Amino acid sequence: MTPRVSVVVPAYNNADYIAETIDSILGQTFEDFELIIADHSSSDGTLAALAPYADDPRVTILNTPAGGGAKANWDRVSQAANGDLLKLVCGDDTIFPTCLAEQVAAFDEHPETVLVASQRTLVDAAGKTVLAARGLAGLSGPVSGRVAARRAVTAGANIFGEPGCVLMRRAVLEKIGWWDDANPYLIDEATYVGVALHGDVVAIPRPLASFRINAGQWSVRLARQQASQAAAFHETLRAAEPGLLSAMDVRIGNAKALGTSFMRRAVYMVLKRRMG
Repeated sequence: MTPRVSVVVPAYNNADYIAETIDSILGQTFEDFELIIADHSSSDGTLAALAPYADDPRVTILNTPAGGGAKANWDRVSQAANGDLLKLVCGDDTIFPTCLAEQVAAFDEHPETVLVASQRTLVDAAGKTVLAARGLAGLSGPVSGRVAARRAVTAGANIFGEPGCVLMRRAVLEKIGWWDDANPYLIDEATYVGVALHGDVVAIPRPLASFRINAGQWSVRLARQQASQAAAFHETLRAAEPGLLSAMDVRIGNAKALGTSFMRRAVYMVLKRRMG
């Protein structure tokens, strides 16, 4: 029988954390799901770390040829999914035990929903909490997808959170052409906005996933690239969706995106020093 939910993991050089990620998925209280993992030609032993899970009937392990960036593996693993609802979890993040149960319940309660998002906990490389609850920019409960999309722009940030926070309708993801990497740093946010514009969004204002911060060095150049791509996304969205955004919305979003990118860099540098 086709599972209700597909959880997909596009793994790439996640040998140190992939088992923790998989165990968090297999430990869900909601049981009607499949887990599909695609290793993107990792060079660090990720594929060997996946071997102990190969005999679990819930698990499918695929290989993705090298190249194509994140989109190649994110599309590969998403297109292999069979469930009506899809959650992508990066290979070093985790989801909390009731994550699928709570998010599926939101879909059942609100049939016009195309995407459900929760807050997340930010952790460092050792799994220690950095921020206990982050995301959603004040949204709570069911809201129009257009309202959520505009809030994302004016916040200058991905209010939906990292992929583990989001459960969405696979058919809508397919309809919009799978993952949107026109601006690669915004591949998740741009895709969620694209899905949200096809219906309603339910925001769950409590953490149901964790995002592991990579404390590698972030340069000023990288921060500016992120902000530049955010501005390009905002302008493209305004042109594509008349009436959704004003010129002022875009200006506010661009300014906040620049500030957010440098704030993120500062946090990552502090964590780098803390982790030695």
